[in-house]
Amino acid sequence: MADSPNRRVLVIGGGTSGNAVTVLLRRAGLRVDLIEARPDWNATTGSGITLQGNALRVLRELGLWERVRASGFPFGTLGITAPDGTVLHVAEDIRTGGDDLPATLGMQRPQLQRILIDAVRASGATVRLGTTAESLEQDADGVRVRLSDGSEGRYDLVVAADGLNSATRAAIGIPDTPEPTGMGIWRIAAPRPEGVDRTDLAYGGPAYIAGYTPTSEDTLYAYLVEGCRDRASVDAADHAEEMRRLAQAYGGAWPEITKHITDPKRVNYTWFTRMLVEGSWHRGRIVLVGDAAHCCPPTLAQGAAMSLEDALVLAELLTSGRDWDDELFQSYYDRRIPRVRAVVEASVQIGQWQLDCVRDADVPGLIGRTMNLLKELP
Repeated sequence: MADSPNRRVLVIGGGTSGNAVTVLLRRAGLRVDLIEARPDWNATTGSGITLQGNALRVLRELGLWERVRASGFPFGTLGITAPDGTVLHVAEDIRTGGDDLPATLGMQRPQLQRILIDAVRASGATVRLGTTAESLEQDADGVRVRLSDGSEGRYDLVVAADGLNSATRAAIGIPDTPEPTGMGIWRIAAPRPEGVDRTDLAYGGPAYIAGYTPTSEDTLYAYLVEGCRDRASVDAADHAEEMRRLAQAYGGAWPEITKHITDPKRVNYTWFTRMLVEGSWHRGRIVLVGDAAHCCPPTLAQGAAMSLEDALVLAELLTSGRDWDDELFQSYYDRRIPRVRAVVEASVQIGQWQLDCVRDADVPGLIGRTMNLLKELP
C-alpha cells in the first residue's frame, strides 16, 4: 500500500483546508475527488479574513503567496485604541511565518477562496459542486461512498473537511459539536478609509471589541463583538441597523466605516464557538481536518492558519511513503494537537476574561506566548 501509485482520495468540503489538502495531494500524484455542498463553492461568501504569518507560510508552500500578496494588505502592527479612537498603544506583531513574510495580511475572504479554487482547478482534481456524501461504508482497506448525485466510488481515504457542523464527523461516531462561548460578532466589508493601514481594536463601549482590518488598497472589514444574543431576536432585515447602532459609539475611522453599514444583506452575525476533538481525528480510513476537528473564537486570528497547517501536515504524512494505517493517522493527531489546543484555549480564554470583566488579565502575555509557539514549524 505504501508504494501504490494509484491511491484515490475523496475530500469532502471545498473550504480552506479541503482545497489546500487537495492541491498538496494532487502535487504528489494522487487521484483526488473533491465534493462541495454549495454550488457556488463559497466563492462569494464572507467579508474579510486576517492571515498571520504561519498561514502565509502554508500558502507559500501551496505556490499561492504571490497572488495572495497582490490581493491582500500586509502590515506588521496592531493598534489599541479608546472607544473615541484615541490610539493608546501600538504593538509589533509577531512574525509567526518567519522574517521573510509579513506578520499579518488582511484580505477579502471571497478573494482567498477564489485563489484556492483556481489552484484546485489547476491541480487536475475532479470537482463536483452541489454534492454531498450520502453514505460511508468502511472496511480495512478503504471506504465505499455513495454521493448525493447517485454515483458511488471506492476510496483509499476520505478527508472530512466539511466544517464546523461536519456531517462526516457525526457519521463516523465522533460526538463533538461546536459550543457557544458567550460572544457574538457582527462583520461587514466596507471601503478602506485613508490612513487605515493596520488592525485597530477598541475595548469598551457598547461592544467588547470594535475592530477593523484592511483587506486591500481599497477595502477593509469591520467587526463588533458583543455578548451573544438569540439569533431569532434579530431579524435579518435589521442587521445593518443593529450593527450601525453599535458602531456609532466609536470614533477614529468608525464614522467613515459606519456610513457604509446600510445593506443588511452585507452584514453577517454569528456566534463565537469552540470545539476540540480529543483522542484522535480519524476513524479507520476517514480523517478530519480544519474546522471539522477544531474551532475557536477569532481572537487570535488563527482559524484559517490552523486549517492550513492541518492540510500541510496530513499531506506530508500521506505522501511520506508510509502505510496509511492507524499509526500514521495517530501521528497526524499527535503532531497537531498540542499546537491546536494552545490556540483554542488561548482564544477562548481571552474572550472569557472579557465576559468576566477581569481587569488585570495578562492578555498580551498570553498572546505573546501562543504566537511565539507558532513560529515553530507545524
